[in-house]
Amino acid sequence: MSFKMQRVHVYHKEVEDKPGGVGGLLKVLAGAGTHLEYVYSQRSATKQGMGDLYVAPLRNAAEIKVAKESGMREVTEPTVMRLEGDDKAGLSGKLIQGWEMAGINLHGLVLSVLSGRFVGYVTFDSPEDGNRAAIILAELGTSAVHA
Repeated sequence: MSFKMQRVHVYHKEVEDKPGGVGGLLKVLAGAGTHLEYVYSQRSATKQGMGDLYVAPLRNAAEIKVAKESGMREVTEPTVMRLEGDDKAGLSGKLIQGWEMAGINLHGLVLSVLSGRFVGYVTFDSPEDGNRAAIILAELGTSAVHA
């Protein structure tokens, strides 16, 4: 089984919680040629009428410039990692259990499967937790090959 896990640099902006609040900003990014793989938005739990938009990746200076001109900033917390690999029944449970046994607390997790492959994003409280989680994923992949 093959697995890959890498850090994702995520950009954020508060947006108005109304129709077009997210779409307007995504349109600006698309106009700059961005090809986003990660788009996450949610209503703000603390600011009525506002929401949060997170996107990634921004691949070059031109995309980053447009994002910054639109008020977006790179965030360092939480640490976001992109996972992908061969799918196998029960894999996500084994992976989560391995992280829990190592004392890693997840901030968030989204995984999807398509045509025998999984892809997803997991958020951690720190880069150190993300790095430890990547090692556990690699060990799981190695043990699954020999199982």
